[in-house]
Amino acid sequence: MMFAVSMTFIDQTIVSIAAPDIVSELGLSASGMQWVVNAYLLSLAAFFAVGGRLADLWGPRRVVVAGTLIFVISSALCGCVPDGDYALTWLVAFRATQGLGAALLFPAALAVVVAVFPVERRGRALALFFGLTGALTAVGPLLGGWLTTWTWRAIFWVNVPVAVVALILTALARISDRRRDEPLDVKGAVLVAVGMGTSVLGFQQASAWGWDSWATWACVVGGLAVLYLFCRYELRTRHPLINLSVFRDRAFTVDSLVLFFAMLAFVPVFFFASVYAQVSLSASANQAALYLLYFFVGFAIASQWGGRILDKRGARPALKIGCAVGAVGFALWAGKLTDLSMHNQWPYVALAGAGIGFILAPASTDAVNRAIDASYGEVTGITQTVRNYAASIGLAVFGTLLTHNMTDNVESTLRARGVPADQADSVAGDVTQSITGQADARTPTGDGPVATTMRDAMSSIRMDFAEANQWVFYGMAVALGIGFFCALRHPGGQAAAPDETPAQTPVRH
Repeated sequence: MMFAVSMTFIDQTIVSIAAPDIVSELGLSASGMQWVVNAYLLSLAAFFAVGGRLADLWGPRRVVVAGTLIFVISSALCGCVPDGDYALTWLVAFRATQGLGAALLFPAALAVVVAVFPVERRGRALALFFGLTGALTAVGPLLGGWLTTWTWRAIFWVNVPVAVVALILTALARISDRRRDEPLDVKGAVLVAVGMGTSVLGFQQASAWGWDSWATWACVVGGLAVLYLFCRYELRTRHPLINLSVFRDRAFTVDSLVLFFAMLAFVPVFFFASVYAQVSLSASANQAALYLLYFFVGFAIASQWGGRILDKRGARPALKIGCAVGAVGFALWAGKLTDLSMHNQWPYVALAGAGIGFILAPASTDAVNRAIDASYGEVTGITQTVRNYAASIGLAVFGTLLTHNMTDNVESTLRARGVPADQADSVAGDVTQSITGQADARTPTGDGPVATTMRDAMSSIRMDFAEANQWVFYGMAVALGIGFFCALRHPGGQAAAPDETPAQTPVRH
């Protein structure tokens, strides 16, 4: 099961390192590229609850196999995206179906792991499971940097052999399916998907529509209203998609809130940091991957430490330490972005990674162990929905923040060099939209005054991008700071995993 889910978590971040090459070859805009990343995460958030419920109703083995097949077919099709006008639509659509496959696969895989281990060994098993998935999220950019030197399409094709091995191992594991004889809450599934999709659309398009646009707020407020209706409906229905009574446990609620604020930074940081490295630091894809390796090292060390704290003292100390360390790390990292030097930044990059490492496995494991009468499939659906919805919002909001500040910075740079205000505004918008696809060697061509000024201003524009990214990384520090105050509300103590009945979880032959 760990092997099966590995490709789904790598894919959360592997695309970020190849973003400039994808943009350059397919002619995508910066906002379009963000949707290529965001479509996967949004689909995960929208369908994780459905995946967890289907694992309970249909049996985990069937859902694992179905999720793996959907995921790998979508991956292959993403790698085969054609050039031309339909490239963005093709890529976003199959990234979304990739997310659907992952949303089916992960909760079912976790249900199998839970069933295999007895209660007294389950904490360590889940800590390892969640720690591995978090580590693989960090490994994505490293693998992406290596594969991109061949072709960016390989970041999708690499999933094919992994999926084949995963299916073989699933068959060899001889997993027995136990199912619930209950209906699927179709109306709830539709409501949660529409609510999440609409609200994130509003956040994502705010950079294009503007925060003063009625369309932006119609999507944001409308999506949140649908999610409110979803909660009301779930409380009244006999067989809900999500058992909301689990939120009566304060520890579970705090775990979910801390995961939400941590994930606002965790997945988005790989996208923004890798693009920053390639634009402001003039790094290659491989060099950008090494830049992110510092983050992974801090994450990996702290994950093991956080797991031991969870076993000995419960989740509360690990969450407090993680949020505090992460907030400080991201704030110091933000302050060093304008140094334009990897050497000066690595301690703070590692510190930020350590903060997330302390949080991810303890919060996720404690939340699963706090399940009341809900099955593990349902509880995993809740926590993973929270995590991936937060990642989608983080990409959207921080992307808007970056676009706005980058446009203002470039416009000021051009006007200071004598470019008329109307031309500076237009060119600044174009530069911002294409910046994720611009490496150091890609300078404007032509003999016109604007093109000449742009060539002379490239070093200043790289600094403009670094300054714009500072707002993003300070925002991530603020998110973890809020998470710290949430962690203070955790009641502490150890949670004993509830005993499951044979109807709730699968058994292993």
